[in-house]
Amino acid sequence: MAEPPSHLSSFKDELIQLIKRLGTYLALKMSNLFSISLQKLDPRSVGAIAGLAVAIIFTYRFTRSPAPPTRRQPKRQAPTTSSTAISTQSNITLMPSGVYSSSEDLRAQNTFDEFFQPVKPTLGQIVRQKLNEGRKVTCRLLGVILEESSPEELQTKATVRPSMFDVLLEITKFCDLYLMERVIDDESEKNVLLALENAGIFTSGGLVKDKVLFCSTENGRTSFVRQLEPDWHIDTNPEIVSQLARFIKYQLHVSPVKTEWTTGKVLSSPSLEKFFG
Repeated sequence: MAEPPSHLSSFKDELIQLIKRLGTYLALKMSNLFSISLQKLDPRSVGAIAGLAVAIIFTYRFTRSPAPPTRRQPKRQAPTTSSTAISTQSNITLMPSGVYSSSEDLRAQNTFDEFFQPVKPTLGQIVRQKLNEGRKVTCRLLGVILEESSPEELQTKATVRPSMFDVLLEITKFCDLYLMERVIDDESEKNVLLALENAGIFTSGGLVKDKVLFCSTENGRTSFVRQLEPDWHIDTNPEIVSQLARFIKYQLHVSPVKTEWTTGKVLSSPSLEKFFG
C-alpha cells in the first residue's frame, strides 16, 4: 500500500497542532469572558469550540493554499486570469478590516467637510454688504475709476482701470451711480466718455452718459454731491471728504496712504477694488 506523500503528512501534523493550540486559546478566552473557570467548562462547550476551530482552520488553509501546479498552455489564458482573480479576491478578503474602516472614515470626513464648507460670497453680495444697502452713490473718476490722477492727463487720454468693470457693474445693478470729475477743456470730457464707452460701462454696466458729470473746480464737485444727496460718496481729495462729512451718510476716501478719520462715517482704502475685497 502506497504511503501518503510527505507534504500531506506534514500538513496533517501541522493541522493537529494548530487545532490544539487554538482550542486551548479559545477555551481560555471564553472562560475569561464569561468568568467561568477552565475546569467547569461543559464538555459540550469544549466540543463546540473545537469544532469552530476546525472550521476556521480549514477555511484559512483552503484560502491560503496555493493553486495546484498546472502545465503551461499558451493557447488557454483563461485559467491564469481566473486564478489571478481568485488570488486578488483572497487578498482583498484577508485585508485587515481597519484598513477599510479607516479609508471609509476618511471619505466620510472629506464629504462632511465639503458639505459644510463655508460658501464664498459673490462680488454682488460683498458690494451690497459694504455699501450697507445704499441706493445712491457718487464717485470721482480720477484715481478711482481712471488710471490717470490729474486733470492735465485727461487732455491727452483717459484709461479705465481693467479691474473696475466688474465692480461698477455690481454697483449699478442696485445703486443709482453718478460719476464726476474736474476737467480743463471739452477735449478732456470727450476722452473720458470715450474711455468709459470702450470699456463697456455704458452698454453692460448699466450707466448712462447723462450720469457722468463734469465741472471746472473742486468746489463744483462738492456742489454736485450735496445736490444729489447720495448715501455714499467716493473721493481721493481729503479736503472734499472733510467738507462733506457733515452732509453725507457714508464716504470712502481712496488713498495709498491710510488716513485716520475721527468720524466713523468716513472709511479709508488704497483702492475701490480692495475696499470690496
